[in-house]
Amino acid sequence: MNKEQLIAEQQMETREIVQALLDDGSDPQANYNIEHHFAASDFDALEKAAVDAFKAGFAVDDAEELELDDGSIAYCFSAMAEHPLDLERLDKDCESLIELANKHKVLYDGWGTHFVEPSKQ
Repeated sequence: MNKEQLIAEQQMETREIVQALLDDGSDPQANYNIEHHFAASDFDALEKAAVDAFKAGFAVDDAEELELDDGSIAYCFSAMAEHPLDLERLDKDCESLIELANKHKVLYDGWGTHFVEPSKQ
């Protein structure tokens, strides 16, 4: 899949995630902790991607080592930001992070967040 297809697929997934959260009653006005996920079998490439994500303004957690079902090792980290569920912002962030992942030949594995209870006024 080429970069444009990955971006288009991610935009569709972003809309599904946001709609599911809102349909479940998550607070549409809240700030959300957005976690963008990266993975690679090459630790050095992943580390370079993490540095670039940090330079781009994301908080970056420490890389974790995972053993896959086939016994091989993969490394992963999350790049995090806090903001509302704004589709334009999410699309922009996802596009720039997909480009960053392609640059370093690592996998951008989408984003996630958690349900936020609506505030009671």
